[in-house]
Amino acid sequence: MGHNKAYCCLLLLFMLTCLVGASWGETEATILLRFKNSLSNHESALSDWNDSAPSPCTGDNSNWTGLRCSNGTIFGLRLESMGLMGVIDIDTLTELPLLRTLSFMNNSFDGQLPDVNKLTSLRALYLSYNRFSGEIRENGFAAMNSLQKVYLARNNFSGKIPKSLAALPRLSELSLEGNRFEGKIPDFQQKDLIMVNLADNQLEGRIPDSLTKMNSSLFAGNKGLCGKPLPQCKSSKKRNIIIITVVAGSVVSLAAIAAVSYIRSGPTTTSQVKNFQEKNAGNIVGRKEAQSSNHYRKAENAKLYFIRNERGRFELQDLLRASAEVLGSGSFGSSYKAVLLDGRAMVVKRFRQMNNVGKEEFRAHMGRLGMLFHPNLLSLVAFYYRKEEKLLVSDFVPNGSLAGHLHARRAPDQSGLDWPTRLKIIKGVAKGLAYLYKELPSLTLPHGHLKSSNVLLDHNFEPLLTDYGLMPVINKEHAQQFMVAYKSPEFTQYDRTTTKTDVWSLGILILELLTGKFPANYLKQGKGGNVDLATWVNSVVREEWTGEVFDKDMKSTKNGEGEMLKLLKIGMCCCEWNTERRWELKDAVEKIEELKERDSDMEDCSSCGSEGDAYSSRAITEDGFSFSVNG
Repeated sequence: MGHNKAYCCLLLLFMLTCLVGASWGETEATILLRFKNSLSNHESALSDWNDSAPSPCTGDNSNWTGLRCSNGTIFGLRLESMGLMGVIDIDTLTELPLLRTLSFMNNSFDGQLPDVNKLTSLRALYLSYNRFSGEIRENGFAAMNSLQKVYLARNNFSGKIPKSLAALPRLSELSLEGNRFEGKIPDFQQKDLIMVNLADNQLEGRIPDSLTKMNSSLFAGNKGLCGKPLPQCKSSKKRNIIIITVVAGSVVSLAAIAAVSYIRSGPTTTSQVKNFQEKNAGNIVGRKEAQSSNHYRKAENAKLYFIRNERGRFELQDLLRASAEVLGSGSFGSSYKAVLLDGRAMVVKRFRQMNNVGKEEFRAHMGRLGMLFHPNLLSLVAFYYRKEEKLLVSDFVPNGSLAGHLHARRAPDQSGLDWPTRLKIIKGVAKGLAYLYKELPSLTLPHGHLKSSNVLLDHNFEPLLTDYGLMPVINKEHAQQFMVAYKSPEFTQYDRTTTKTDVWSLGILILELLTGKFPANYLKQGKGGNVDLATWVNSVVREEWTGEVFDKDMKSTKNGEGEMLKLLKIGMCCCEWNTERRWELKDAVEKIEELKERDSDMEDCSSCGSEGDAYSSRAITEDGFSFSVNG
């Protein structure tokens, strides 16, 4: 009897526990609504997340935006390209025990990485293309033993790559490109590792043996990295010798030119030549290096050629004596800023990959470029020819490049380029490009290297195109490896360029200007592969979130969204992969010229190509904000 009584008490206690648990527990709908309230700017994006909506998962389907269901419960959350901000409430997400995949790509979340390691059963994490910043804690991925895919690209993370990330036992895909990670790459020992993308960071040192079989493009943009699949590492002593040799050779070459110019300026004795060499070359790279060079004896015909007679000239010794500053090293060579004694600031670009063209041919082409004159072109001032290297001299533009204004870090109180300024810039770019097409009709690629870092801005933010018209004198193999025209779909697919290839580059520049995102495929050597920026824009508009594509740092856009959308459509028509359907330059320039700072009546642009199908079979809705794109 006592035994039965005890059994009944236990049964009653169990039933009470179940009843209390049911009353205390929350449904998945309640949990999701609590999570939604932690986000900002969710009203339209998550409008179907509400109390009156049916249960989140019915069978394996969901009528709640972004949910992925399996067996009637939530296993994935995919809230991409929605303009979401605020806090990702990880604590609330832990109440979804079967959650396995999480994606918030292409939103505007900022601050430090959330405490994702609380989601210990997560298999895939996608947080690329947001604004997360700061260092990731060393244990930021600890205990996440099921995690296989981690995508954190194109944020602003800094510091070292945490060892807990490299130690994930099941990691197969890792995407960290486009951040500011520094230090050495940790060792990855996973057997199933497929891809580790570390491009465009600040990493240094030898690439670990476990990653040496990866493609070299996955490590591009890290100046301090070496070892397979990148060039072999050099000892610091050997590296210093190479740097000294390169700098010494460059300055000695300039000193040699100046010496010849000095000799020709009047009667000169042998002792005067020697004194000049020691005075100008010895002060910079050491007398021993200058005296040991026999280049002076070989440079009798060396001469700096000035393009225009109306320009005030300067002697080469003035250039040598000027205060110098290294501006950077690009795909063609190094650039230097030299301030002359009279206050003029010049830029000297040094080219080594032009040694397949003869002197007369080079002089003729430079003279042709030097005669070009347009408000949106940076004119060539002078040039120097030597078989091993070429120097191009132009005026210094103090306001920097468009790339710098779009992508450089700004102070918290510093605003980005506003819409009227961006419109002015793209109109000037279009005018300059149209002028090149008119004046250089025999060139397949009148520009050939149009990108945001080759668009300089004067003090009024008027654009000045640089590095144009160099295709005939650049070594072909070097051009195909580095020039952006050769990242185009027609070269990637068919190994050819056309008169519409520069139009494709213009389209990419338009998308970069509007989105604020850098076309990362430009960092890759060789063929461009998929055009990541255009592909990303395509993915956004396919999801009917076209309005979210625009750069959040673009200020003063009130009443300008319609005109911005028109420019976006122009960019898409210029980025048409099919060259038959891609716009002609004159059509793109005409439509860009029609754009205004403020909205007027919405008018569709003309069709891409000449087939009459608006935007190459793009279906534009009445509100003008979403359109689908054929592959």
